[in-house]
Parts: sequence; C-alpha cells; structure tokens
Amino acid sequence: MSHETTLAARVQSLVAEAIQAPVELVTPELAFGDLPQWDSLGHMEVMLRLEEQFGVEIDTDVIARLVSVPEICKYLEENAHVQ
Repeated sequence: MSHETTLAARVQSLVAEAIQAPVELVTPELAFGDLPQWDSLGHMEVMLRLEEQFGVEIDTDVIARLVSVPEICKYLEENAHVQ
C-alpha cells in the first residue's frame, strides 16, 4: 500500500537528515536558528540536499530567503515539479 507524503513532510524529513536532528524536532514552522543544528553550516547542507532531491538550482539570493520550512515549501511549489 502506497501512501502519499506531503511536500511539507518531505521537507521536514530532508531538513532533519541534513542537520542531523530527530525528525520530531523539525516542525512545519521550524526556521533557521530554532535548533542549534540549523546553523550556517547546517543551512548549506539543507540547500545542497534540496538541490539534489528536488532538482532545483538555488543561488545565493535564494539561500538567504529559504530560512524556514514554510519558505522552502513555497519555493519548491513555485520552482520544482512537485505536488
């Protein structure tokens, strides 16, 4: 049985992996700096994984904007071919 994973859930899982935090700590509202692991180094890891998993190119202007789970989801909805 397959079950559909929402974009927000996929992003939360990706962020948790990238910053090596328990997925239950990565809430739908989580933002850069809310967890000690989501520092500047963790943020770059999140951006790299977004590029890999969603096939988007993220330039420096975008990196500065994508500082929360909702912002990342909005960007992916507008720029990646995701549902």
